[in-house]
Amino acid sequence: MSFLIAPAIMVGIGLFFGIILAVSHRLLRVEEDPRIEATNGMLPGTNCGACGQPGCLPFAEKLVVGELEPSKCTVASADDIENIADYLQIDAGRQEKLVARLRCGGGKAQAHQIAEYHGFEGCRAAAVASGGGKGCSWGCLGLYDCEVACTFDAIRINSNGLPQVDIDKCTACPDCINACPRDLFEVVPLSQKLYVQCSIPLAGEAATSLCAVACDACGKCVVDASPGLIRMENTLPVIDYSTNAVATPEAVFRCATDSIKWIEGNQFQEQENLPIGGQKKYA
Repeated sequence: MSFLIAPAIMVGIGLFFGIILAVSHRLLRVEEDPRIEATNGMLPGTNCGACGQPGCLPFAEKLVVGELEPSKCTVASADDIENIADYLQIDAGRQEKLVARLRCGGGKAQAHQIAEYHGFEGCRAAAVASGGGKGCSWGCLGLYDCEVACTFDAIRINSNGLPQVDIDKCTACPDCINACPRDLFEVVPLSQKLYVQCSIPLAGEAATSLCAVACDACGKCVVDASPGLIRMENTLPVIDYSTNAVATPEAVFRCATDSIKWIEGNQFQEQENLPIGGQKKYA
């Protein structure tokens, strides 16, 4: 009968800890607010992170406790946002439309090519292996990483090798930001029409010899813009929208390289009418 002692002891230990766990669960469990599951069901379920949360469920939890507003979800439709607000009896809130922009305007026709890249597909692989074929080591590689990563099909690489963002589809999620090995994408308010499309930290001919649309750090945009709106930092213009200065197209008029843009409309829809690799020059 001694061979039964060991199994009996194991069963007894199992029952003992099972009872402890059952009692602990009953006494210590925290009831989840049923509104969380209901709110999560009303969200798009994309888990894109554009709201600043790691997914829709954490976002729903924040909504229920009143820490966030439904309008923080950039994917949900206006009707969905209103429905969530009505269900939770909270203000829907207001949020300006955000969109991804690329800090580079130098495509195949503008950026100096030092080699033709053949190797592992993708920008990240090219950046690690050889830096791609462009002479500008700060510019867009145009090897589709952002297009592939975009969950919402909002990015297409055009014939000039540059990403075009469809602002109607863009939800301001971080997909393209995370995909770009050169950190060229950023999410900005759509209302910010004045934008610098260059990341080369060089000045004068050192910059323009690498790319025809590189900023040469002449500073004319600083002079032509409303006082305080633009300043030069490390050879590049920085637009400070936090000031009371009003952004106007005049800031781009004297830019010899077209590196600072006044962007209007949906470039994704207009790109067939644009010169290769460029955007409409405001005039």
